[in-house]
Amino acid sequence: MTPQNLSDQIKTKKSFLCVGLDVDLEKIPSHLLQEEDPLFAFAKAIIDATHDLCVAYKPNTAFFEAYGVKGWKSLDKTINYLNENYPNHFTIADAKRGDIGNTSSRYAKAFFEDLNFDSVTIAPYMGKDSVEPFLEFEGKFAILLALTSNAGAFDFQTLTAADQPLYQQVLQKASQYKNSNRLMYVVGATKAEYLKEIRQIVPGSFLLVPGVGAQGGSLEEVFKYGANDQIGLLVNSSRGIIYASNGQDFADAARKKAQNLQQQMGALLG
Repeated sequence: MTPQNLSDQIKTKKSFLCVGLDVDLEKIPSHLLQEEDPLFAFAKAIIDATHDLCVAYKPNTAFFEAYGVKGWKSLDKTINYLNENYPNHFTIADAKRGDIGNTSSRYAKAFFEDLNFDSVTIAPYMGKDSVEPFLEFEGKFAILLALTSNAGAFDFQTLTAADQPLYQQVLQKASQYKNSNRLMYVVGATKAEYLKEIRQIVPGSFLLVPGVGAQGGSLEEVFKYGANDQIGLLVNSSRGIIYASNGQDFADAARKKAQNLQQQMGALLG
């Protein structure tokens, strides 16, 4: 999938919604625990209920990896289901990897070749040689953590060095990497006031924006300060959608929450 394909999907669906699949066995409806594969059963039901309202899905790999080989098989089934049944959706492995050289290359192969995700989230702390191996795969994207939505983001990301906040230096440096056109960036919705400055540094890149919904970010502010000519936004909601109900109606409840966000997005897109 190309950024243009993604922009076309956004305009067609009037939605820039990404549904996060943080599948927690302690939170999913209890009746699903009787399924042979509860992780996949829950993810599949959420996908089937929301696919026409969103343009991307973001499985959080930690919630699958926590269960070892069984969890990894569930993740494999989930991404295969998406690729086979909803191939126009952009897929994000929310794995937050970040290591140097051959290690990054192997992480990239795992998510891009074996699992066939469109993208993977990565941490920039180790610099160029931890990022560029992910950018060697044509048609695949690395989503760099730039300014995240968690409270601890202020520990490092906004510290000033050489008269410039660290997150801005990360954006500027990364945009100079080889194949940087295959980079996207994570910017938390709870930091929407920073988006105007961020857009000056990476005007044409897609931004993955978590933090709308359960974390309190404003969709209107994200769109106002973060949208570009191609929209260039993927706003993620995880808990606010997938755990709207823990009863038999969980999929219908998730659809209603997703539909509410999609309608708000449609109004913003005009």
